[in-house]
Amino acid sequence: MKSFDLIIRNGYICDGTGNPSRHGDVGIVGDRIEAIGRLADATAKETVDASGKVVAPGFIDMHNHVDHAVLAFPDAESYIMQGVTTSVVGNCGLSMAPVSDAHRDEVRKYLKPFLDKEFDYGWEWSTLTEFFTRVRNSGTILNIAPLVGQGTLRIAVKGFEPSPATGAEMARMKELLREELEQGAFGLSSGLIYPPGSYTTERELTELASVLTPFGAVYATHIRNEGDRLIESVDEAIAIGEANRIPVEISHHKAAGRVNWGKVNATLRIMEQARARGVDVTCDVYPYPAAMTTITALLPSQALEGGIGEMLRRLADPASRTQLAAAIGDGTMKEENWIRGIGWKNIVIAECRAASRYDGMSLEQIIAGRKPEDPFGSFFDWLLEVKAEATMVLFGMDEEDVRTVIAHPLSAVISDSWVTAPRAGGRPHPRGYGSFPRLLGKYVREEKLLSLEDAIRKITSMPASKIGIRDRGLLREGFFADVVVFDAATITDKATFTNPHQYPEGIEHVVVNGRIVVTRNTLHGVRPGTILRRI
Repeated sequence: MKSFDLIIRNGYICDGTGNPSRHGDVGIVGDRIEAIGRLADATAKETVDASGKVVAPGFIDMHNHVDHAVLAFPDAESYIMQGVTTSVVGNCGLSMAPVSDAHRDEVRKYLKPFLDKEFDYGWEWSTLTEFFTRVRNSGTILNIAPLVGQGTLRIAVKGFEPSPATGAEMARMKELLREELEQGAFGLSSGLIYPPGSYTTERELTELASVLTPFGAVYATHIRNEGDRLIESVDEAIAIGEANRIPVEISHHKAAGRVNWGKVNATLRIMEQARARGVDVTCDVYPYPAAMTTITALLPSQALEGGIGEMLRRLADPASRTQLAAAIGDGTMKEENWIRGIGWKNIVIAECRAASRYDGMSLEQIIAGRKPEDPFGSFFDWLLEVKAEATMVLFGMDEEDVRTVIAHPLSAVISDSWVTAPRAGGRPHPRGYGSFPRLLGKYVREEKLLSLEDAIRKITSMPASKIGIRDRGLLREGFFADVVVFDAATITDKATFTNPHQYPEGIEHVVVNGRIVVTRNTLHGVRPGTILRRI
C-alpha cells in the first residue's frame, strides 16, 4: 500500500495546462507531487478533503514587487492568502540589487516609498545573491524568482545622471547583468517611465539586453508610455526583443487616459503580428481599471536628475517650478502625463509616510485645501511637505480594455503590487489582496469571460513557461508540490479601494513545497518558500 506525506482527496483537478479538469487525488511526498489519480487505497500522514473544490497549481504572479517588503513581511500575507505560491520580482526596472557603494544612498531613497516604514533594511548587500541570502535566512512563505532591474543597474553605475552611458559605463552594466544571470536571475526588467530608465535610449536598452541572448532569458518591460504613445512604446519593446532574439513580456498592459481607451486592440494585433515573425512577445494585466505607483511618476523625468535630494531642491526653486508646471500643463513633457491625462481628482494617495492624514485623499482635495487657484504650486508645496514619500492610485483605465486584455490568449494575469498586511495601514491598491480571487470570481464565475481552465493556465503554467521556471506551474508527477485548493462557487476578492486590507474568500488551503501554509486565511506558522534560480 502506497504511503504519502500528504494526500489531497476527491478534488476537481485543474492541472494548469488549460485542458479539461477531472476528479481525482494528489499524493505528495516531501516537496514533490508523487502521484495524481485515484489513490483510495493509499495512506498519508496528512489528508485534505477537497470534495467539491478545485485543486490547482499554486498561482504564479509574474509581475509584482514583493521583494521590496518581503524582509518586513516574510509571511507575505496579502499574497499567500490569495493563493500565490511563487512571485516574480524585480519588475519595472527596480530590483533590490545590484547596489554600488557610490550610489547606495540614492537607490535607498528612491525605493523608500515602496519599503515598509517600520523595518530597518540596513542595505548592506551589493548583489541579488546577497540580498536573497538575507531573505532566505529570515524565511519566506512563498517562492521568489528574481529579475534584474535595468534602472537599478543604471543607478549602480551612474546614479541619476541622465546622459547616455559611455562605453565604460555600458561595459560595467553588462558585466553586472551577466553576473546576476550567471547566479540564476531570470531576466532583465525595465521601467521606462521611471528615472533613470526614462533616461535610457532604445539603442542603450538593445545593447544591454543583448546579454540575455545566450541565456535565453526574458526582457520584461514597463514600456515608455502607456498613454498617448502607447503604440510606439509597444513597437520599441518588440524591436528590442527582435534584435536580440529574446522573449519579451509587456508588463501590466493597458491604455491610460480616456482619449487612449481602445488602443489595446491595436497593440494586441501588433503583438500577434510580431509573433508571426517569430518574436516571442506576450503581455500581462491586472484585473482592475486603476493603476498604482510612486507619486514622483507625475513629474517630468528631468525633475529627478541627480536623485531625490536634487528633485526636492528643484521643487523649492521658483524657476524650476515654473518649468516643471509648464511641461506638465502644456503637455510637452515626453513622459507619460497622468495629471493632464486623467486630472487631479482621479489621482488618489494610497500611502503618505510623512502624514497619514493624506491617505485616501485625491490631489484635487489636497490642492483645494491650499491654493486651488494655483494647482501646480499647491502640488509642489505638498510634495515638499511630505518629501515625495507617497504612493498613489490612478483611476485612468477603461474596464472594457481590461476585459479585452484578460480574455486575449497572449495575456497572463498578475497583481503588480507590494506585499502588505492589515497592520501596515494606508490605502494600497486592492490588487495586492485580491487579484487572483477576482479573476476567478468576477471574470470566470460571474462574467464567464473565460473558462476556469484557461484562467488557471494564465496564472500558473503560462507565467512559468514565459519566465523559465521549471517544475512548477502544473499539477504533474515529479513537479514541486505548490497547490491551491479553492471553492469555485464562493471564491471572491473582498478588498476595495476604500477598504483594501481584506483577505479574499474561498481559498481553502495553500501548499508550498509540500507544506500546508494556509487554511482558510489562517497561517500555519511555517515558511517553506525558497529563492528560485533559472539555472
